[in-house]
Amino acid sequence: MVFIVGMTIWILALVLLGACCALGHKLGAIHASITFISIIFAELLAAPLGSLIRPLFPHIGVSNPIWQWFLPPFVMFIVVLIIFKSIAQVVHHKIYVHYKHYTDEAQMLWWHRMNSRVGLCVGTLNALAYIVVICSVIYTFSYWTTQIATSDDEQFSIRLLNRAGHDLEATGMIKVARAIEPLPVSPMYFKLADFAGLLYQNPQLDERLADYPPFIGISQRQEFQDLGHDSDFHLGWQNHAKIGDMLGNDHARAIWLNKDEAAMIREMVSTNLDDLENYLQTGVSQKFDDPILGRWHFNVVSTIAMKAVSQPNFNARDVAALRAIWTPAYAHTDFIAAADGQLFMQNFPRFKPSQPNQPPQFDLSNYTGQWSGTGVYDISLADSTDKKSGSGQVNGARLTLKLNGDTLIFDR
Repeated sequence: MVFIVGMTIWILALVLLGACCALGHKLGAIHASITFISIIFAELLAAPLGSLIRPLFPHIGVSNPIWQWFLPPFVMFIVVLIIFKSIAQVVHHKIYVHYKHYTDEAQMLWWHRMNSRVGLCVGTLNALAYIVVICSVIYTFSYWTTQIATSDDEQFSIRLLNRAGHDLEATGMIKVARAIEPLPVSPMYFKLADFAGLLYQNPQLDERLADYPPFIGISQRQEFQDLGHDSDFHLGWQNHAKIGDMLGNDHARAIWLNKDEAAMIREMVSTNLDDLENYLQTGVSQKFDDPILGRWHFNVVSTIAMKAVSQPNFNARDVAALRAIWTPAYAHTDFIAAADGQLFMQNFPRFKPSQPNQPPQFDLSNYTGQWSGTGVYDISLADSTDKKSGSGQVNGARLTLKLNGDTLIFDR
């Protein structure tokens, strides 16, 4: 599809101008003038009145949070317009009755002609008011869609919205749209859109995002684990799939339709947004700078070396044999410390009693627990049948744990 620069905005402006002028001419100056006033009042009152009726929408089946945000001010905008238009009809009727029954035919004709022609002129003001409101709505929505819904396979409505958003900038109407906010938005709304765009355009940041200290705890929840292991969602994320398909994924849908969970994530992101963006770009958090925070990977070689130092009779053959056993066993063992004091030790092997002429067998366990302190940390971990406790110390990019008498070494 070929677009002329600014075409959608010019078409919208011409359609509104023609429609409003025609209606102004037909309905008259009184209707047109009160309509102009109603647009101004509706724009000012839509957001505050919409907040009053917003709690009603979940009870009438509106579960999508986007519609819950957009529909209340839109409905109140229409309600205010209807109220003013009803007033316009009453006023127009009274004046019409006066000229029809209490004046002569010449005055009636003069009033009718003046009413229509002034109405046509005032109609241009109505068109201007409508275009300002509509452009502001386009700007508000397209600020998100132009960053996170850029696939060529998107629905026509989204592609058209993106085109209109680009045309706002091309025509300069974006300056007007920024000055008017008929919808209840805040500066954080636009910051969150920029953040979403950063993630969408750089899908490789997903692992770093999961390791941001405040997010570590929630990333270990089952619903987020299910989403992380969903191959269809991961493939779509990497290939910039349609935003509708991404949000419609069963695991993603279960998260963003959960009001409490969505509100918690939104609050965590909003509170730490500046630091989070810096973390995604540099890998370093200025706000959460405790050395233990983050993900640590088990170091087989260093742990065996430490074990050999503590046991003088541990010879080279023992080292080689233990390394052959531990390398596959601890290949995916991670120690994760969250900002809220939570701990996770994943894929920790628990060896079974050895059998003659059989390679060592083990089960992988996941531990959860708490950490506290600074410098030397108090560590406590447990799974369904086992507990581990002790201390931990960070030296640069190395974490040394002493749990139940064993020394375990992890690296970044």
